[in-house]
Amino acid sequence: MKRIVVAISGASGTIYGIRLLEALHENPDVEVHLVMSAWAKENLAIENTGYVESQVNALADHVYDPRNMGAAIASGSFHHDGMVIVPSSMKTIAAIATGMGDSLIGRAADVTLKERRPLLIVPRESPFNQIHLENMLKLSRMGVEIIPPIPAFYNNPQTIDALINHNTMKLLDHLHIDNSLSPRWQGLAQAKMVAR
Repeated sequence: MKRIVVAISGASGTIYGIRLLEALHENPDVEVHLVMSAWAKENLAIENTGYVESQVNALADHVYDPRNMGAAIASGSFHHDGMVIVPSSMKTIAAIATGMGDSLIGRAADVTLKERRPLLIVPRESPFNQIHLENMLKLSRMGVEIIPPIPAFYNNPQTIDALINHNTMKLLDHLHIDNSLSPRWQGLAQAKMVAR
């Protein structure tokens, strides 16, 4: 069984985190550990996700208070197969890039880095300023996978859900979890046939 840590920060795009939780929840071979920041919880209502906190928590096997620095995921002795911060605020990225583990999300990410486990970050900001880019480059050089929710259009998405599913597919792929959430590129000849 895979253990995956999912962190949802206060950046816009809470639905990306929820969709990843839904996909992981449907997989019986995955155990999910969730931590949500205070602003992530506020965004559930602000962004009209249709979810309340209890519904999001129900998608995880273990849920942690973001202020609990003694949580299992705050220790390197807690084994897991990857951590995803989705969406990630620039504040969260800055804290990780500077090693400032002042929240459970930051500490869990710091532990993930020091133990050389997969860390995926879905940054939500636009445009990026130089500080944002430098922080992400620093993390990328440490092996962090930076996967912004940039939509693809080769699969002819018809809904916002299709765009969200495509990004979630990429996250699952990078966690090495099989999925068929979104159509995959089949080559140019196939794409032309679909376009017709």
